[in-house]
Amino acid sequence: MSGGLPPATCGRLTDVDGLRVGHWTDAEAATGCTVVLCEAPCLAAVDVRGGAPGTRETDLLAPGRLVERVDALLLSGGSAFGLAAADGVVRWLYERGRGYPTAVVPVPIVPAAIIFDLALGRPVWPGAEAGYAAAEAAGIEFECGSVGAGTGATVGKYLGPGFATKSGLGTAAVDGQDGLIVSALVVVNALGAVSRPGNPRVLAGARGETGFLEFAADLGGVRPRVRPLEHTTIGVVATNARMDRAGLWRVAQMAHDGLARTIRPVHTLYDGDALFALATGAVVADTSLVGTLAADAVAAAVVDAVLSATSLGGLPAVRDLSWALPS
Repeated sequence: MSGGLPPATCGRLTDVDGLRVGHWTDAEAATGCTVVLCEAPCLAAVDVRGGAPGTRETDLLAPGRLVERVDALLLSGGSAFGLAAADGVVRWLYERGRGYPTAVVPVPIVPAAIIFDLALGRPVWPGAEAGYAAAEAAGIEFECGSVGAGTGATVGKYLGPGFATKSGLGTAAVDGQDGLIVSALVVVNALGAVSRPGNPRVLAGARGETGFLEFAADLGGVRPRVRPLEHTTIGVVATNARMDRAGLWRVAQMAHDGLARTIRPVHTLYDGDALFALATGAVVADTSLVGTLAADAVAAAVVDAVLSATSLGGLPAVRDLSWALPS
């Protein structure tokens, strides 16, 4: 790795027992999708903060809904077109008898969220076969960086796509007390720039000739050229804690603090930021503690996403920029 940057660590969402992660990647087209499979149906919630979300079956994850558990989650590139990849995950689960029981057939529950990555590579997107392949590939071990849903992800796009830096998919896990584990997987495709928590120096963002530029109303006399609907950070936080839907929804809300610590600006009108939360129910834990650790895991996963990324589609990753010195 050039520039003296430390190697990115790839802690795992799957440190929470009962979860599997699989990718489908098209590096030529710079797109892909990622599936989080639950070995048994998991309690799930979601919190959407961005102004331009692209999602599927998120309404059923609100408190008070009948169906509280999901069989899988899908994160995908391809904008709204990429939501079709969830159909392949549904088929994969159905073939294995998985799904919410009905009087006719089990109906797999697979909520999904997408990023806009059509501007990098070729304007194609994951379909049902891609989702099926990602489900088939799911395991405990998985790659991070410019793979799966993170293949076409970029950050720092407020001066236009040509000034952006390549990003990707990152993951991390935090150990709590008495066996508690909270983990995260995040696809970072933000309008804003990424920094380490507590350090205002830009780690990855809009590029100048010799360094990253700070987001401001006027960047060195160059007016920001924000393009709508071409951004979004999405992800999953998971825990082995036991809680109800309302408590898990609170965890999903608190997890967004991890985005706020690392991405500036975040949750804009032009981002579709959304975080899912999963709970397997193995250990007793305080909801506020789980939410606090979820924010820590998300922040670490965001940093991992930009440090794990590789250059693609003519855009450099942090590891390939000689002036991207360690903080």
